[in-house]
Amino acid sequence: MELKKSPMENLAITKLFGGIYKGKKILITGHTGFKGSWLALWLTKMGADVVGLSLKPQDELNHSDLLKLGIKSYLQDISNLSKVKEILQEINPDIIFHLAAQALVRYSYQEPVETFTTNIIGTINILEAARSLPQLKAIVIVTSDKCYNNKEWYWGYRENEPMGGKDPYSASKGCAELVTACYRESFYNTENAVLIASARAGNVIGGGDWALDRIISDIVKTTSKSESVYIRYPMATRPWQYVLEPLSGYLSIGWKLLEGKKEFAEAWNFGPNSENNVSVLDLVKEAHKVWDKINFDFDKGYHPHEAGFLMLDSSKAKKMLGWQPVWGFTRTVEKTINWYRKFYEKNEVTSVEILKQYITDAKQQGIEWSRT
Repeated sequence: MELKKSPMENLAITKLFGGIYKGKKILITGHTGFKGSWLALWLTKMGADVVGLSLKPQDELNHSDLLKLGIKSYLQDISNLSKVKEILQEINPDIIFHLAAQALVRYSYQEPVETFTTNIIGTINILEAARSLPQLKAIVIVTSDKCYNNKEWYWGYRENEPMGGKDPYSASKGCAELVTACYRESFYNTENAVLIASARAGNVIGGGDWALDRIISDIVKTTSKSESVYIRYPMATRPWQYVLEPLSGYLSIGWKLLEGKKEFAEAWNFGPNSENNVSVLDLVKEAHKVWDKINFDFDKGYHPHEAGFLMLDSSKAKKMLGWQPVWGFTRTVEKTINWYRKFYEKNEVTSVEILKQYITDAKQQGIEWSRT
C-alpha cells in the first residue's frame, strides 16, 4: 500500500530557499524563545540538523516545549565566553542564527546591566567563539528595529541610518549592530572568511509567545482568565508582523551567505508593508473581532518611555532578496489570535498548520524563497 505524503512533503518544504538547509548543521541561539522556537520548527521541517543554545524557558507555558521537536539543546548563558567556545567547538555548525537576547523594553529599565551584558557581550562572545570553527560558513545576527536612533518621523528607517536608543534595550541592540559591523570588518574580512549579516524586524507577533509586557501575551493571558487587558500606550503605532515574516527574511539571508555571496553580508530590514503600521488600540480591536471574549481598558499609571512610532524601510530586501511580506494586518491578527484561542479552548498547538498555510500563501504570491 502506498503511503500518503504529509502536507509538508506535498509542499516540497525541503526545497525552499533553494534547498540549501537540508542536511546542514545549524545552531540557533535563543531556540527556546518565541522567534527561536518557530525558526527551529521551520528548519527542522526542511531537513536541517538543528542544535540549540539558550537559557531554560522562563515561562511555564512556552512554545519550545509545546512543539516537542526533540533537538539537541545546550542550556547555557551566552555571557560566559569559555563555555560558549566549548559548546560551539562541539557543535561545529555550518551556519549560526543568533537570536539569544534580553528582548523586553520595560525589563531593561529594571535590569540594565543584564540587558547590556546579554545583548552586547553575548553577541561578542558568539562572534569571538565562531572565529575558530572549521566548518562555519555564515552567521546571521538578529537585532531589532529599535536599534535605530528613533526620531519618530513618519517614514521608514533604512539600513544606513544611525544607531541609537533611549532605553537600555534599544541602546543594547544598536550596540550589537555596531559590534557585528566591527567584527565583520576587523576579523572576518579575508578571502573565504565566514560571511556575517545582521537583521532587523518590526513588532513580531504570533502564536506561542507568553513573555511579560507584550501586548498579545497580555491580551491572551487576561482573556483566558476572563479578565480585561489594560493598555499602556493605546495610540502608540507599531509595525506588526507575523513571526514567520522576519524568519523568512533571516532564512533568505542565510541562503545567500551559505552560497558564498559576499554582497549579502550586510545589515537588512524585514518590516511589514505600511498597512500593518497600526496603533495598539486598533490591534486590540482587531483581536476582539477574532475572539469576542477579549476586553480591554486603559492603564493611566506612569510607565517608562517607549517609542511612539517606528517604521522600517525594507526596500533593500525586496529588491535584492526578492523578499516580501506574505500576510497583511487582518490576516496577521487572525492567525495570531486563533492560535491562542485553539490552544486555550481545545488544547491544540497549530504551529505546523500555520507554517503550512504561510508557505502555501507565499507560493501563490510567487515569493522568491518559496519557489521549488
